[in-house]
Amino acid sequence: MENRVPEPDKSDARFTIAGQFFTAPALTPGLYVVATPIGNLKDVTIRALEVLAAVDLVLCEDTRQSAKLLDHYGIHTRRAALHEHNERARAGAIVDQLKEGAAIALISDAGTPLLSDPGFPLVRAATEAGQAATAIPGASALLAGLASAGLPTDRFAFLGFLPPKQGARRNALADLANRPETLVFYESPRRLAATLTDLATAFGNDRPAVVARELTKRFEEIVRGDLAGLATQFKDASVKGEIVILVAGAPEVQTDQSEWHAALEAALETQPLRTAVAEVTARFGLKRKDVYDAALAKKAQKG
Repeated sequence: MENRVPEPDKSDARFTIAGQFFTAPALTPGLYVVATPIGNLKDVTIRALEVLAAVDLVLCEDTRQSAKLLDHYGIHTRRAALHEHNERARAGAIVDQLKEGAAIALISDAGTPLLSDPGFPLVRAATEAGQAATAIPGASALLAGLASAGLPTDRFAFLGFLPPKQGARRNALADLANRPETLVFYESPRRLAATLTDLATAFGNDRPAVVARELTKRFEEIVRGDLAGLATQFKDASVKGEIVILVAGAPEVQTDQSEWHAALEAALETQPLRTAVAEVTARFGLKRKDVYDAALAKKAQKG
C-alpha cells in the first residue's frame, strides 16, 4: 500500500515543493517585501515561501496573478489586492494592522515590489510609523537583464518606464544622453520600436544596447547590437512579453567648443530649436542644458 503524506490543515503555515509539505517557522510581526519569480516559478526562494505561508495576509498587485504562484506551492494564506489605484487609500489601515502585531507580506505580479511596481506608499507609511519593513530578496528583471546583457555593471542607473508620449520621451532621453553609466529601462512591447528609434536619435546610432525579452521564461530572447540596428530589427516586429532595454553609457569625448557651436548654428538654420539641440547633444556627447542655453543665446542674438 502506497504511503501518502496527509494534506495539512489549510490554516497551518505550510507550503509544498514537489508534493512534499513543509512547515513555515513563525514570523516576527512586521511588513515583509517579498520578491517573486519574473517568469519561471522555480526561481522563488525557500525564504519567500516560508514568509508567504506564515504571514497573516499577502498583499498582491493582482490576486489572480499571484494565485498562480501561491497555489502552485500550496500556500493558502489570506490575500488582498494592493495596487497603484488603492495603495494610498489602504496604507493607513494596513499600518494599523501592523501596529496590532500582524505579519503582512507585500508582493507584486512579478519581481521585486517597488521597482516600477506598487508598494512605496505602504513601505514609507509603515517605516514612518515605526514598523519593521523587511526585504525578502529574489528575482528582478532589472538584475537579470544586467547579468545577461554583457554591458558594464560597475555603474548603472535604473530609469523604469519612459514617458509613453513621444515628445516627453524624447525630452527625457535628451537629458540622459551623456550619462556615463549603463542605463536600464522597462518598456511595453507595443512601444519598443518607437522607443528604440528615439534612443538612437538621442544617444546616437552607434551606441551599444541590448533588448532582453521574456527573461527566465520559455521564449526568453536577448538581442544585442547598436541602437540603429535594434530599431530597424524591431521596427515591424510583432513583440510580446516583458521588455528590458539596456544601453551602454556615453563615452568620454573631448569636444572643441567652436566645432559644436558651428554645428548648432547650422542645425538651427533648418530645424526647430529642440530638434537642433537634440541632434547636436547626441552628436557631440554634450550636456543638453549647455547646448540648449547656447541655442537660446544664438536665437536672441539674431533677434
